[in-house]
Amino acid sequence: MMGPEIAVPLGFFATIVMIVVGRPYVKAITAKAEAEAKSPQLPREVMERLERMDQSLDAIAVEVERISEGQRFTTKLLSDVRDTASAAITARSSASPPSQ
Repeated sequence: MMGPEIAVPLGFFATIVMIVVGRPYVKAITAKAEAEAKSPQLPREVMERLERMDQSLDAIAVEVERISEGQRFTTKLLSDVRDTASAAITARSSASPPSQ
């Protein structure tokens, strides 16, 4: 049988082996868990839905830009018409003889 004089050194060496082998193993497991937590995997359906939403948002952005371009064009036309009308009124009033 094993006496206490051999059990203590065997226990010590078993502890050293567990520390030498176990510590890197635990570090590897925690590193893997942290990596998975940083980049979680989304289901394929969710990824497809997000992609469709992204395409829809791009289409909406293009349409909003077209609307704003149309509004700028309309504003410019109205401004030109107003300037032309104002110039015509000024020219008419200066061309007509003063009333007395």
